[in-house]
Amino acid sequence: MSVRKSEYAMVDLPGSRAVENTPEYVAYQLLERVADLEGVALTRGGKDKLASRKWLLDTYAECLDAARGARRYAKTPS
Repeated sequence: MSVRKSEYAMVDLPGSRAVENTPEYVAYQLLERVADLEGVALTRGGKDKLASRKWLLDTYAECLDAARGARRYAKTPS
C-alpha cells in the first residue's frame, strides 16, 4: 500500500499543523458558527437536528467563498 502525497497534504512538512489564518481554517470556523446560529448539529448526540450532507457541503463551500473574499452578496432591496 502506498501513500500518495499531494502538495497540500499535512504529511509533506515535518511537524506541520493546521495554520489558523488559511481560508480553509477560517471557513471551517465560520461553518461552526453558522451551524450554531441555525441550530444544526455537526455531530451526533446533541438536541439540534443533524446537518445533512448537502447542507454541510453547501454551507462549507459558501463559507470558503466568503473566507476567500469571493462570495457574491445578494442585492439589498432599495
